[in-house]
Amino acid sequence: MLSRVSRHWFSTASSHPWLFVGLGNPGEKYQGTRHNVGFEMIDACAKSLGISVDTVHCKALFGQGYVGDIPIFLAKPQTYMNLSGESTGPLAAYYKMPLNRVVVFFDDMNLPCGVLRLQHKGGHEGHNGMKSVIYHFRGNREFARLRIGIGKPPGQMDPKAFLLQKFNVGAREREPSTKWWPASQNNQALRRKLFTEFSMILLYKKGVKH
Repeated sequence: MLSRVSRHWFSTASSHPWLFVGLGNPGEKYQGTRHNVGFEMIDACAKSLGISVDTVHCKALFGQGYVGDIPIFLAKPQTYMNLSGESTGPLAAYYKMPLNRVVVFFDDMNLPCGVLRLQHKGGHEGHNGMKSVIYHFRGNREFARLRIGIGKPPGQMDPKAFLLQKFNVGAREREPSTKWWPASQNNQALRRKLFTEFSMILLYKKGVKH
């Protein structure tokens, strides 16, 4: 069971919380594959902030912490990619999260490898994990998403095989999970500045006051 303290963040914290969800597949078989960059982005954030994402909650590996006085929840659904919404939907409902405080990280073959694109709303882009998330949000697409470019499969390669292939050395160097979030524990001020700007951009686009 999660501590009751986390449930009281909504009434005691000076800033509203955010829920970050990275999509991927559980198990060693899928570690390091293109389809799991959502998981890797959550891992990078967790490492930088000193958050342990090891509690099982709503079918996800889950962790909680702060950036300054901003509470954040990190989650990696363990349902396998195509059923990601079975975890993400109940998590948002459990914490009574408005969808404008939810950000989903996922891989995108329509973007070049290493390119990030932050959007405050949108469709599923043909991504089965995102289809499931939208379905379990009752069709609501008004939530932010960070699209992580993994590039297109070469030649006639089966897209499914490409997704489940591990990055080669060149692609791994362009993969953004270790670059987007400052890793050094001495960069607390920079991390807070980046997170605050990130959240304010989303809120500005949504027309919501922080």
